[in-house]
Amino acid sequence: MNILLLGSGGREHAIAWKLSQSKKLSKLYIAPGNAGTSQIGINASLNIANFSSIKDFVIDKNIEMIIVGPEQPLVDGIADYFLTNDEIKDIPVIGPVKAGAILEGSKDFAKDFMSKHNIPTAKYMSFTKANLIEGKKFLETLSAPYVLKADGLAAGKGVLILNDLEEAKDSLTEMLSGQFGEASETVVIEEFLDGIELSVFVLTDGKSYKILPEAKDYKRIGEGDKGLNTGGMGAISPVSFANKEFIDKVEKQVIQPTIEGINKEGINYKGFIFLGLIKVGDEPFVIEYNVRMGDPETEVVIPRIKSDLLDLFIHVGNETLQDAEFEVDGRTCSTVMLVSGGYPEKYENGKLISGFENINDSILFHAGTKQNHDKIETNGGRVIAITSYGNNNQEALKKCYDNAIKLDFEGKYYRKDIGFDLN
Repeated sequence: MNILLLGSGGREHAIAWKLSQSKKLSKLYIAPGNAGTSQIGINASLNIANFSSIKDFVIDKNIEMIIVGPEQPLVDGIADYFLTNDEIKDIPVIGPVKAGAILEGSKDFAKDFMSKHNIPTAKYMSFTKANLIEGKKFLETLSAPYVLKADGLAAGKGVLILNDLEEAKDSLTEMLSGQFGEASETVVIEEFLDGIELSVFVLTDGKSYKILPEAKDYKRIGEGDKGLNTGGMGAISPVSFANKEFIDKVEKQVIQPTIEGINKEGINYKGFIFLGLIKVGDEPFVIEYNVRMGDPETEVVIPRIKSDLLDLFIHVGNETLQDAEFEVDGRTCSTVMLVSGGYPEKYENGKLISGFENINDSILFHAGTKQNHDKIETNGGRVIAITSYGNNNQEALKKCYDNAIKLDFEGKYYRKDIGFDLN
């Protein structure tokens, strides 16, 4: 099959790496891709926001399946575009239609969906500029810390957790006054849940599903989970506290009612569901839905899938996922992200990366890189994820850290405590 994968990050490189191992693959195109994806497929300089140019490419290259990596094209309706266009409507898109993507695109919709379908989540209310005063009064009914979330997509920056009531009220005013643009025209205020977070991933054809390996990622730039939020500094899979009993609860209390809710609402959903969870005591609560794989969680989840990923996607497209073989590697997988100096604030691109030839016993997933003639340079805040297998966290992480020393570029930084809170 000829496949087109949309995206340019570490998530897409990991998916491309796995797809490239399939005997069913003929040609793999990645748009726009990065220096890493160019080593296992063909990078295509497409604007993934321009659906008509994607359609032309699909027809020209005889593409037989589209896999959507990032959330924005899904929220913008790329699956709907294909389904409603006679020339390409029979080409499967791995990713939900707009009505499903709104689970990530609107936190207000997602919370309402969870409430409607009895899915455990934090108590909440949503507010706009028109009822700002009521929003401040609602904050007074809660105990610190106060959680404020921009309703729409805000590039991972639209969530504030504040300990001071007056600061929370001021932040609510700022958010509703356009702090995050259209994304914060509505703000969701939630009660704070005290627990430990993890991510559970599901692949579904809209009816049946496969539960993928869970993961825990580390968002803060500083060690000990201090400092600014980032796109993710590393991840571990499996997660030691997510035992079979807990995952069974997740399936019964979260996954099954989510799939049933999608069906009840008539949503055409073929793709990934990312469940951002918090374990409170022994109970799972949903923090958020994403409608694609996470990053850098993908860099530890995908390597643990032993089955043919393209075959799984074919079953998704055919709505026969219940018949697909699915096997998971029992080993631990860890990833450590090398980032540009200054990230997540101001940083410089174009730094030469060296040491690739010295890497042993790890997989490199490029996130923010570009090819410059025969050299590879940095092209983003998060540059390369170093992924390793091991019999336990310590063994897998040691390989990551041994190789993190060998790979070099000006300003390189990485956290040296990934997995610090797991046994």
